[in-house]
Amino acid sequence: MKIVSIIPARGSSKSIPRKNIVDFAGKPLMLWTIEQAKASALVSEIYVTSDSKEILEIADSAGVRPIIRPPELSTDIATSESALIHVLNQIKEEPEYIVFLQATAPLRKSKDIDNAISQLIDGAADSLLSVTKAYDYIWKESEGTISSLNFDFLQRKRRQDIKPLYYENGSIYVFKPDILRKYKNRLGGKIAIYYMEPWQMVDVNDNADLEWAEWLFIKHLKN
Repeated sequence: MKIVSIIPARGSSKSIPRKNIVDFAGKPLMLWTIEQAKASALVSEIYVTSDSKEILEIADSAGVRPIIRPPELSTDIATSESALIHVLNQIKEEPEYIVFLQATAPLRKSKDIDNAISQLIDGAADSLLSVTKAYDYIWKESEGTISSLNFDFLQRKRRQDIKPLYYENGSIYVFKPDILRKYKNRLGGKIAIYYMEPWQMVDVNDNADLEWAEWLFIKHLKN
């Protein structure tokens, strides 16, 4: 069975300059995701797609396959899916599954990638996303009206009795190539969810996220 991992990593970022290669626990941020993918027993090939020569050189030095991303797929409005399809079209032998890993969500335990793949296959699903459970009191605003979303504030339950919602933590996506081609989306068909722990929820979007994610990474994952 051929399973490939694709790691998109653009060179530019408005929130953090050179975000994908900023120092994170002593290494470029994206290198942790590359190493996690390489540690997988199920992933056979790893691709990094980028418009940045520096990022592609890091990928090559790490022993994975660099793919030059065209300028039209490297803008702020270009979707990750467009970059994934671009890589997929360059793979000679179509894989059975694609594992899409975001470099900005590096809080993965050593077995998370393989466990997520196995869960999708065992459940005969077409696509999968990683999530964390939320037992919080969540509210929403609509047209100036505030209302409780996942509980009745007039009959407030204990937090542990609230039916959980799920945060998409952005860490792991697994899907069949035909799902990506058909829907131009990482998710489609029968969708499965892979549970991760609450501390694995951070996706680096700004400097506050970066500091918090690095602290959690060092505490839980760095040997």
